[in-house]
Amino acid sequence: MSGSSFGFFGTDPWWMVILKAVAIFGMLVVLTLFTIWWERRVVSRMQNRIGPNRVGPAGLLQSLMDGFKLAFKEEIIPKSAHVAVYWIAPVISATAAFLAFAVIPFGPTVSIFGVETPLQLTDFPVSVLYVLAIASVGVYGLVLAGWSSGSTYPLLGGLRSTAQVISYEIAMGLSFVAVFLFAGSMSTSEIIAKQQPIWFAVILLPSFLIYVTSMVGETNRAPFDLPEAEGELVGGFHTEYSSLKFAMFFLAEYINMVTVSALAATLFLGGWLAPWPISLWDSANVGWWPILWWLLKVQLFIFMFIWLRATLPRLRYDQFMKFGWKILIPASLAWIFIVATARVFRDDFAFSNQQLLIAGAVVIAVLLIGSWLLQIRSDRKQAAIESEREQELLVPFDAMAGGHPVPPMPGQVLAYTPRRVLAAQSVAAQVIPPALDSTPTEETPNA
Repeated sequence: MSGSSFGFFGTDPWWMVILKAVAIFGMLVVLTLFTIWWERRVVSRMQNRIGPNRVGPAGLLQSLMDGFKLAFKEEIIPKSAHVAVYWIAPVISATAAFLAFAVIPFGPTVSIFGVETPLQLTDFPVSVLYVLAIASVGVYGLVLAGWSSGSTYPLLGGLRSTAQVISYEIAMGLSFVAVFLFAGSMSTSEIIAKQQPIWFAVILLPSFLIYVTSMVGETNRAPFDLPEAEGELVGGFHTEYSSLKFAMFFLAEYINMVTVSALAATLFLGGWLAPWPISLWDSANVGWWPILWWLLKVQLFIFMFIWLRATLPRLRYDQFMKFGWKILIPASLAWIFIVATARVFRDDFAFSNQQLLIAGAVVIAVLLIGSWLLQIRSDRKQAAIESEREQELLVPFDAMAGGHPVPPMPGQVLAYTPRRVLAAQSVAAQVIPPALDSTPTEETPNA
């Protein structure tokens, strides 16, 4: 596992650094074009449509042509925009998206033109924190774009971006803590080396689920695409952008999807390590083959992004904030406490893994039973309150009292009568039966 050693980093010749940087840049651009095409094709299949199929084989060149079209479109700049910030905002977003990929490993040490080098641009002891920092800087592009446009709806989109990054980057950062505790390092290459023979997604499943949820919110993807909510914000922070500047925001979003997917594969799915049973092959984790396993894992997460967009509706803003602050963050803190406690018992008290699993199962069972009992008690209390309220507010209601049907007010109950009964009553009212004991009429006198 020479790829996990820091000895290779910082020793590459200058041309190797440039070569790897250009290769990463080109790979991200190609992955972006492919992801756009794949998303349009997958969503079209889910909606019983065809999708792009004209430009190039199976429509593969459609994304490239769309990029050229955006680049050559006429650009419109609002008169009220702050021109300098308006220009720099998309550059910040796109640049941060590329920089975050500098510490992502996508293969072991290989030989390139006779030089032994790891398939990773660089690495250092806190590389995961570097990714979080760059992601935070990228959000400044969205915030500044909304402010500098001089329009109301982009400003609201920028404010939502601020709230979103505060809410979901906290949960994302907390999901990494358990990984750091198990790996003993914040280096991406060292974390991959520690995931043999079992991946962290298995032994740290809650952290994995919290991160996967947080990364959807971090990339402004459905159902967490509140900064771009076209239903109420027209287009969000990029409403006033056009031509190449809009394309840069579009590029940044899809590169961020690739980056967070690669980080998920690195921290939880073994990075470029081959999955079982391919890992039984001796040459699976050497040479250039690991790039294939890495690409497959990244595309698995990108498919998850596409599937979520095609199936889930957008959350309301209050639901979005409640989910981040009241569910993800408390769950992350509780899980960190459990993992830290288990590590202490394992290291200081010499507990075996089997004993820790049994103790963890007992704790989880106690927590589940306690939460179930508390939920039953809460449901019973709520049912009693609702029953008392219904008894107090129960008021007879006649929908036709005003001459035309009206819906019931809160506290009123409408007695539903089927249409068949109403029709029978109407017919009975129209047919008047002959009177059985009619009053005798006065006889007409004879002439």
